[in-house]
Amino acid sequence: MTRLAQTLGLTDVQSEILDTVRTFVDREIIPTAQELEHSDTYPQAIVDRMCEMGLFGLMIPEEYGGLGESLLTYALCVEELARGWMSVSGVINTHFIVAYMIRQHGTEAQKEHFLPRMATGEVRGAFSMSEPELGSDVAAIRTKAKRDSDGNYIINGQKMWLTNGATSTLVAALVKTDEGADKPHKNLTTFLVEKPAGFGEVVPGVTIPGKIDKMGYKGIDTTELVFDNYKTSAESILGGTPGRGFSHMMDGVEVGRVNVSARACGVAIRAFELAAQYAQQRSTFGKPIAQHQAISFSLAEMATKVEAAHLMMVNAARLKDSGERNDVAAGMAKYLASEYCSEVTQASFRIHGGYGYSKEYEIERLMREAPFLLIGEGTSEIQKTIISKGVLRDYSL
Repeated sequence: MTRLAQTLGLTDVQSEILDTVRTFVDREIIPTAQELEHSDTYPQAIVDRMCEMGLFGLMIPEEYGGLGESLLTYALCVEELARGWMSVSGVINTHFIVAYMIRQHGTEAQKEHFLPRMATGEVRGAFSMSEPELGSDVAAIRTKAKRDSDGNYIINGQKMWLTNGATSTLVAALVKTDEGADKPHKNLTTFLVEKPAGFGEVVPGVTIPGKIDKMGYKGIDTTELVFDNYKTSAESILGGTPGRGFSHMMDGVEVGRVNVSARACGVAIRAFELAAQYAQQRSTFGKPIAQHQAISFSLAEMATKVEAAHLMMVNAARLKDSGERNDVAAGMAKYLASEYCSEVTQASFRIHGGYGYSKEYEIERLMREAPFLLIGEGTSEIQKTIISKGVLRDYSL
């Protein structure tokens, strides 16, 4: 096995799905990614094709119209999509997390109402935990939902960093409710907020301001969400019971970290591919630069990091699929894959030399995309906190 990031033990169905996605990436994403990214254009044609391929319903059970595939299958598809263009994988990532949360924790009515339309891509999901100034301190969120005399909830506050904030039609939003619990995280509730796509006041009390201008991760809308006396019923609470939102979101983020790991693997694979191609085409001192020891050693280090990150991502996905706890494995995979992605991308950039600084070369885009993976779904420092707690739990004296 000489090609990187191969996965042993896949079924024929899994292999067929991955072959289809890989062909799609090579033929329809890579040739158009540069132009779409530089113009910050939403990849509507690519998204439409992903709907046709059933990728929006990859992990949604068959009884709700999905493909009923595993987290491993989904992660490997994300790895391929991110190899083509990371923003495309972002289109389905938050959608997938919301669908997963509804599948795992929703009431039967919520599953029947949302999942069939999410499987086709008719309903697009986004989720929101972060708020301005709070960062990773999720339990300290200030957006509040108060119950009125009719049993409905009135929500006020501001949420931050919604991927697909404008293009989504369903937002899973974590807000504070008064459950009388002594621990802050037990007073949090996830509400399912339905809205039309677009900017401005999309429904009474819900406003999506304009896109946040970002260094990378272009072509996909990242927004704030403002609640101003938004009124919703108790039926919109995920699972039907308030006060369980923190555990719902942490479950979603856990699989989200596997997803981010897969995205980091995909970007790193593409960075390596570009470096290997360039190093064999570019010659100095009478031979391709790949034959110079400094470059060949760099390629060896890059390849090893790509392979290690992929194996950790696959392990975390398989562990989650088995039903076992995978918070440490997911944290390790996300930490290692994102850090290695950054290192591999920088090494590829150096191999390209001055051309890597030109927007004509793909590595320039990857250099702006890789940093996002260091902070998405929790920074490396947050992952280290999770990992250390888990390790000390198992090695306690």
